[in-house]
Amino acid sequence: MSIGLLFPILLAILILPKKQEQLKEEEELEDEWEWAKTTQPIELENPEAAALNTQKILEAVRDKNQAVIHVQHNAKNKATIHKFVSPISGEKVITKDYANSFKDTDLLTYLRENNIRRLVICGMMTHMCVEAATRAAKDFGFICVVIADACTTRDPKYKNKIVKATDVHNSTLSTLASGYAKIIDSQSFLKKFH
Repeated sequence: MSIGLLFPILLAILILPKKQEQLKEEEELEDEWEWAKTTQPIELENPEAAALNTQKILEAVRDKNQAVIHVQHNAKNKATIHKFVSPISGEKVITKDYANSFKDTDLLTYLRENNIRRLVICGMMTHMCVEAATRAAKDFGFICVVIADACTTRDPKYKNKIVKATDVHNSTLSTLASGYAKIIDSQSFLKKFH
């Protein structure tokens, strides 16, 4: 059985359903999601550290000839996959339009056709793409491992309050650990994987 290293990276654009237009807080909702429509980069907490940890995981997985799948959001800002974790020849690259890496992509088909049942998930943002990919993967029957220090997020705003990225990251990982994935750090993964 193969494992797959999955990078559900970047951001998701939220499309609000028509019903949302009736909310009193419609303007506030629109303001909340302006970051998703921006052409400017999103400021994440320590993205370089997460990318470097991901690079270590990536090297180990490549050394064992395991599958690597890069998932990139079809972002308006023409964002590219970071040089630390760039795909090499033969690695699958999927472009997506939603936080969920499985929605309207060939990811599920690719994983099943290649008999990949375990996913090691790294990426950005923890509370969006990483969480959505992990939940969906678990629902499809995959065994998921999320590398905590190879993921990061940003300081989102809710009801005019800024929520610290560290709190969002830890809360998301705590939720995923309650039945969706095993959460470990990169060092622990590398010790077990080698």
